[in-house]
Amino acid sequence: MNPGERTEAQKREYKIGWLCAVSCGIIWGGLPIYWKQLDFIMPVLAMFYRLSLACLLVFLIDLKIYGWKQIVEPLKERGALWSYLLSGGLISINWSLYIYMVNVGKVIQTSIGYYIEPLVIAVFGLLFFREKFDRYKAAALGLAVIGVLIMVLSYGQLPVLALLLAVSFGGYAVVKKKVNQPAMLALFYETLVLLPLAVGFILFMELTGRGAFTTATPVQLGWLSLSGLVTALPLVLFAMAANRIPLIELGLSGYLSPSVALLLGIFLFGEGFDIYQFIGFCVIWVGLAIFTAGNFIYAREQTPGRGV
Repeated sequence: MNPGERTEAQKREYKIGWLCAVSCGIIWGGLPIYWKQLDFIMPVLAMFYRLSLACLLVFLIDLKIYGWKQIVEPLKERGALWSYLLSGGLISINWSLYIYMVNVGKVIQTSIGYYIEPLVIAVFGLLFFREKFDRYKAAALGLAVIGVLIMVLSYGQLPVLALLLAVSFGGYAVVKKKVNQPAMLALFYETLVLLPLAVGFILFMELTGRGAFTTATPVQLGWLSLSGLVTALPLVLFAMAANRIPLIELGLSGYLSPSVALLLGIFLFGEGFDIYQFIGFCVIWVGLAIFTAGNFIYAREQTPGRGV
């Protein structure tokens, strides 16, 4: 393969990467539509069904990609099970909270949480890994705080659920950084360690007449059966994108998801969105723009032949 052909191949891979990133963002952002179909069961039960079905589906994918030996080997590492138990617990809290917020009409608050999430992760990087906290991140964090304060004045109360959503995912990111496993393998381990609890809870609810199969129609059960797929598919797309486009660009594409959720909350679900909330969002968006610009500048400085 000559250099010209190689360049064309790289361009094709780059386009595929961005297609995967955009598809992932749209699916994640559009998930409130899906979870609204499951408002007939409690959020914790929906989350445990999601966890169980995702565990099964991801196991089949991992078995195909890695084989049994590569799946089992990382579980033998010292302290691995406790790490996966912690990360699984954090992502379960995040999932349950997200489903609850969607089903009680707080889709806009989910978008607040996921807009703030990159900044929470940056703060955790400073606290737990002593990562560099430059003036861009400091400015972005300051603007995010101002934006949240504006929303507090608008709501008359702190958007606690949005902040918990951001903090729970930020904590999940910290644990994943320490474990450092491929996304699909890590998801299998995180769901596997909680699978006994999930199956036990599901059986208890079903046997006592409070489960999905007691109250759901066949159509609703069909929606429920897709919960593993809607969990795994965007993660597969995210992993494909991560292997094809720069991480800075991947991080930028991550703002697509809460933007889609925000639009759904306003125009599809008719949630309240006054001028104060709009101003608060604008302040957060400016902060995110500064945060992203800082990442681009840092990436250029680290590229050989660029910077001072």
